[in-house]
Order: sequence, then C-alpha cells, then structure tokens
Amino acid sequence: MIRINGEDKPFEEPITLLSYLEQEGYQIDRIAVEKNGEIIPKSCYKETVLHSGDVLEIVSFVGGG
Repeated sequence: MIRINGEDKPFEEPITLLSYLEQEGYQIDRIAVEKNGEIIPKSCYKETVLHSGDVLEIVSFVGGG
C-alpha cells in the first residue's frame, strides 16, 4: 500500500513513479509530486521507484481565467 493525498491505495511493486502516474491517468505536465516529504523533479519520475509505505502528495495545476 502507498498513501496518496491521505488515502491508502494498493499498487503492484515494483513500479516507477512515472508508470504509476500514467496508469492512474494523471497528466504529467499538469502535476507536482512530493514523495515522503521531498518534491520529486519531473526529470526523476522515470527513475523513482515506489515502495510499500511511501507517502505521496499529488497536486494538480488548474488553469482558468
């Protein structure tokens, strides 16, 4: 299990952050991700591996006017 925005979610290990985000339908160019208290640069999503017990905060950017 991992915790995303305060909610526990099951996932298949091993998986990269990028793969997980794509699998869950996130628009990569419109989000920011914090993993265990550290902001993860988009350039590191492909190499960042998720582990059971990780805590993610995913923030979506919304445009408007």
